[in-house]
Amino acid sequence: MADPFEVRQRFTNLLSHLSASHTSLQKAALYALKNREMDEDLHSCIIEQLERTNMNTRANIMFFIECLCEMAVKDAAGSGNSSGNGEASAMGFVRMLQRDILRVVECVVGEEGANVRVVRKVLHALQAKAILLPETVAELDAVLKSRETENPQLSTTSRMDKRQVEHRIEEDRERHKRMRESIWAVNGEDEKEMERLWEEASDIGEDDFVVGREDWEERGQAVAFG
Repeated sequence: MADPFEVRQRFTNLLSHLSASHTSLQKAALYALKNREMDEDLHSCIIEQLERTNMNTRANIMFFIECLCEMAVKDAAGSGNSSGNGEASAMGFVRMLQRDILRVVECVVGEEGANVRVVRKVLHALQAKAILLPETVAELDAVLKSRETENPQLSTTSRMDKRQVEHRIEEDRERHKRMRESIWAVNGEDEKEMERLWEEASDIGEDDFVVGREDWEERGQAVAFG
């Protein structure tokens, strides 16, 4: 059995190095599922990272949460009702997210009111996947609207230097290219890649830039720096 401290440390490193790459999100999610017996500890790692990290990483973790929930649901469905423990363990991540979704949203948005568009898109994606109830998403939408009212400028980019802005634009383009791709509409090559990622899930990925994503159209004025 893997050492709990080592699992937490490696998972935290994976979260802190998330990028716009779909492979980056998958690798972290696969690592979590591979260590599903520690789902409560790993969920606490997600919350801790959201509470202590910068707005870019918080945005990436929000997209990771969507990926993890989708993969957990598929894993549970594939295991069948008769497997009991497998389904419960996989769905543990989903249930804890459902329980703590308000906390997650508040952390991702943060005091600066950043990432509102990211949060809203992920919430509606989770609703479409029947992971969150429409009533829950409606209530959270109201929270997001209140944050927008409190921060009408949402001057997220004023806290970013030129290098960060350029990186956000680059990462946003990467995400937009992948928006229409379904994680489960895979061909034989993709299945082999998923198997490879599963086997390598215990390894720390390449030292990617730690960046996040928001809908850049809402931040268009930021390119007028310098």
